[in-house]
Amino acid sequence: MLTLPQILRAKEQSVREGVPKKDTAVILVWLDGGPSQFETYDPKIEAPVEYRSFWGATSTNVPGIHISDQLPLHAKIADRFSIVRSLHHEHSGHYEGCHYILTGNDAGPFASVENREARNPSIGSTAAKLSGANAPGMPPYVAIPIANSQGERPGYFGAHFLGRSYNPFEVGGDGMGRELRSVRDVGLPEGISLERVSNRVKLSRQFDDLRRAVDRAGDEDALDHFQQQAYEMVSSNRARNAFDISREDPRVQDRYGRDRWGKVVLMARRLVEAGSLFVVAHLGVNQWDHHINLESRLEYRLPRLDRVVSALVEDLDSRGLSDRVMFLVVGEFGRTPLINNGQSGSSQGTPGRDHWPNAMSCMLGGGGLKVGQVVGSTTPRGEYPKDRPLRPEDLAATIYHVLGIDPNIRFPDDFGTMIPILPGGQPIAELV
Repeated sequence: MLTLPQILRAKEQSVREGVPKKDTAVILVWLDGGPSQFETYDPKIEAPVEYRSFWGATSTNVPGIHISDQLPLHAKIADRFSIVRSLHHEHSGHYEGCHYILTGNDAGPFASVENREARNPSIGSTAAKLSGANAPGMPPYVAIPIANSQGERPGYFGAHFLGRSYNPFEVGGDGMGRELRSVRDVGLPEGISLERVSNRVKLSRQFDDLRRAVDRAGDEDALDHFQQQAYEMVSSNRARNAFDISREDPRVQDRYGRDRWGKVVLMARRLVEAGSLFVVAHLGVNQWDHHINLESRLEYRLPRLDRVVSALVEDLDSRGLSDRVMFLVVGEFGRTPLINNGQSGSSQGTPGRDHWPNAMSCMLGGGGLKVGQVVGSTTPRGEYPKDRPLRPEDLAATIYHVLGIDPNIRFPDDFGTMIPILPGGQPIAELV
C-alpha cells in the first residue's frame, strides 16, 4: 500500500509539471444504480400512462421548466441549477455505464466486473494528479462513503494506470450514521496509526491522540518533508475540522438532515470549502436500481434526495461558494421508458423500470456554469434524445473546463501507450 508521504511526493511531481490551476472544486452527488429520469428531471407527463412518471409534474420558479412533483424543494430553486435531459450512451451494464460516466471514456467490455483494472482513471483521480488540493493539508480527492456496511465497493472511482497515489481519500463505513471508519489507503510513519473510530466525536479525538502520540515519541523532528506534510494533513485543524460535521451549525445540520445522506452531502460541502478539489458524495451502493417496487422505494428516497440536494445548492449560495464549486447529480444510466410488470429475473413485486442508457438526465450547476435552463430534450415517450444529444465525454469535458484542466493531456497506460484524458467531447456550450 502506498503511504501518504508517497502520495504527496507524487503530487509535488505533478505540480512541477506546470499545470495551470483554478480555485474551483466539484461535488458529485452519485446516484449509484441508475436513477429514473421519469421520476426526477424528465417526467414526460404527456406520455401514455405506461411510460410517464408514477407521479405528476410540478412547475418550477423558472417558467417552462417542469420536474417531478416529488421534488418540491428543487422546484423552488430551479433558477440555481440546469438540467441536461439528452445525455446518453450504449452500455446497460452497471460497470460499463459507471466507468463511462465517471471517466468520460467508453471502455466497452473492458470496463466489466471481470476486468476491473483494464480501465481509465476517474475524473477525480485525473484532477487530483493535475491540480492537487485547493489548500494545504487537505486531500484533493475524497469519496464519502464508497463502501457499504457489507464492504461492497463499486470500484470505479479509482486512478488505475495513474497509480494508487491518486485513488480517492476514502471515508468508509455504513454511511456515517452508525459508524464512521478510518480513512482508507493512508499510510503513516511507523508507530503512528489511525484506529478504527465509531463516530465523528471519536474521529476528532483520534486526531488529538495522533498529535500527542507523535509529540511523545519524539518522531516529529525525524520526519522528512513529505512525512511532515502527511502528518499535518491528518492532524491539522483544517483537515480535522472539515471532517468533523459536529462543528456545523445545528440549523444547517437539520437542513441537510441528520441521516446518512444528509451527513454525507454536508461533509462534502465542508471538504470543498476547506480546500478539497473533487468530492464524491456517494449515497449508497445500488440505491437507485429499481427493477421492481419503484414507486414505493422512490416514495422514500426522493424526498431525501430533494432535501439534501436543495440544501447543498442553497448552502453553497449562502456561503458565497456558488461560482467556485460545481455540483452535479447523476448516476450511470437512466431507466426504461416502458414500465415493466413487476418481474425482474427471479424477483417479483410491483412495477419498476429496467436499465436504459439511451436517455438519461443530469442536474448540475455552480462553478460559474449558466443555470436556470434545460439543455436537450427526449422523444415524446422518453426513449432517445430528440435534440442536442450529449454523451458522457461532453459532461466530463464540462467538469474539466470548470476545473481549468486541459482535456488534451495524455498519460502513459500500463503498456506505455499515451492515453488522452478524454478521447473526444466538448464542454456543453449552453452551460459554459
